[in-house]
Amino acid sequence: MEKENGSSVPGSGRSLEPTKISKESAFPQKKFLFVSHEALSGDLAWQVKKEGHEVKIFIESARDADVYEGILERWADWKKQVDWADVIVLDDTGFAKDADELRAKGKLVVGGSSYTDKLEEDREFGQNEMRAVGMTTLPHFDFSDFDEAIKFLQENPGRYVMKPMGAISGAEKDLLFISEDEDGKDLLEVMVRNKRSWSRKIERFQLQKHAVGVEIAVGAFFNGSDFILPVCVNFEHKRLFPGEVGPFTGEMGTLIYYTPSNPVFKETLAKMKDRLAVSKYVGYVDINCIANGRGIYPLEFTCRFGYPTISIQMEGILTPMGEFLYRMAAGEQFELRVKRGFQVGVVIAVPPFPFDDVQKAKMYKDCAIILKKPSLDGFHLGEVKYVDGDWKLAGDTGYALVITGSAPTVDEARKQVYNRIQNIVLQNMYYRTDIGLRWNRDSDRLQTWGYLF
Repeated sequence: MEKENGSSVPGSGRSLEPTKISKESAFPQKKFLFVSHEALSGDLAWQVKKEGHEVKIFIESARDADVYEGILERWADWKKQVDWADVIVLDDTGFAKDADELRAKGKLVVGGSSYTDKLEEDREFGQNEMRAVGMTTLPHFDFSDFDEAIKFLQENPGRYVMKPMGAISGAEKDLLFISEDEDGKDLLEVMVRNKRSWSRKIERFQLQKHAVGVEIAVGAFFNGSDFILPVCVNFEHKRLFPGEVGPFTGEMGTLIYYTPSNPVFKETLAKMKDRLAVSKYVGYVDINCIANGRGIYPLEFTCRFGYPTISIQMEGILTPMGEFLYRMAAGEQFELRVKRGFQVGVVIAVPPFPFDDVQKAKMYKDCAIILKKPSLDGFHLGEVKYVDGDWKLAGDTGYALVITGSAPTVDEARKQVYNRIQNIVLQNMYYRTDIGLRWNRDSDRLQTWGYLF
């Protein structure tokens, strides 16, 4: 039998039972199949299950064999469950061929397309598409030879961002370097010292002119033909340490709010509607931008759920997620019901995150996550499991939890999320203490430039 492990939880009667069913939705029960390369969308699947729907999940990575144990029903061959499912959720890039084929057969699919996968994975292609629909992109210069790039920097001093280019992996994206010196001497020196090693890792790269301003992202869900409003405005915190110091992690936390529309959306993402519709994309799409008094400059696409973004979005979404996913996959046009105000999410991690160290991970695997008070408010799944009445760390990345909060003001949302974190006891856990703090400065500038309403 292909079933790997069930979803039953020992009958302790505890209020923290992870599969407790919510009665908040009158939407008919549906069957959802979540498909993942690695353990990403379990928190979303968990929410759908708590709403009373049937949920099965497939995770390709053998390293995540115990993730979601005792919480979600896992299966070894997801393609044998396609006929069972009412909705199939492909939660990452890399499933485009499957998504296109399933949609052609009439299945309801939330997930990528060949076009949207390329938008995200190939920066050069993404930038070309931005310009083609009329977005204003920053000047950039493409290279395949480091000596030529060094000569260019010597002859054209200034601040640049060095970005690996083409269809690159997440590890290669980490080699991005942002110049801090106005004349770009820091980037020039780094490139001279590292050209031999970098040339073995990066075939092509781009020097993009640096723009000073506020980093702001705007995203929306797409139903195959049009955007589902409201728009999600978000401010990511990508580096490991407070103050944007240290290595890139993917994401340590985010501040978001929802708005019917705004100038950032109209000048960037809204212009992609027709091309997304041709590709029949269904899911979340986001553009990260730099905004200043001269304009809005899009940087890159995300054409999938963001992690931890989807968990933070759920803190503010009032429409039941199962109903939302089904109606979006079915191509329905409707408005998402959301909370007013702001949502803040913070990633809780332990070693070896954000690095890959299997031996270090073994030291933390199966550690209990203790809650001082019996409340799961703002509690979202990272790589965890529920065994013998205890939440425990699973997998081997150290990506433990996402904790969220929501309130009418940013300060109140921050206070709530950090109070909720104080409810958690987990050995050597760490997290950023400044998520959302930049709002006090950035909102004034964005308002002055006319980008907020």
